[in-house]
Amino acid sequence: MDKMMVVNNAQKKEVPAVSPGDTVSMHVKIIEGDKERVQPFEGVVMSLKGSGPGRTVKVRKISYGIGVERTFLLHSPRIEKIEIVRSGKVRRAKLYFLRNKSGKKSRLVEKLGLKVTAVENAETEATAPAPAEKPAEKPVEAAAPAPAEKKAEKKSAK
Repeated sequence: MDKMMVVNNAQKKEVPAVSPGDTVSMHVKIIEGDKERVQPFEGVVMSLKGSGPGRTVKVRKISYGIGVERTFLLHSPRIEKIEIVRSGKVRRAKLYFLRNKSGKKSRLVEKLGLKVTAVENAETEATAPAPAEKPAEKPVEAAAPAPAEKKAEKKSAK
């Protein structure tokens, strides 16, 4: 068999596009004796390495106050499925600085689909009828005097 065929057969077809900063849930097959079960490991993607069937992802989670990092092969047969829980907005490829952060400081800002919502808003504005004009506002008649004017009135009254 050709090496390329072996590599292509080892790769999974349905691996989602994960990136650093994403919170993912990795469903991993755990074999204990003759029993097999699926255990989710949910955490933040710290880094991605490699390419092809050897591509790895490093995921970090906090378990009972202790940081746990685990490296997964993306195309491993032990990984049942990968769910992207939320996407984080980051400006680095390796998020190792999160090791030194704890609590609220370790949270990442969530990515918002600004491009998608902008396109959707443009489409709805084009199809929606123009809003009715607001009636002209009435001018405010004798408003209460300013505090400086009140002081001047009191002094002149004395």
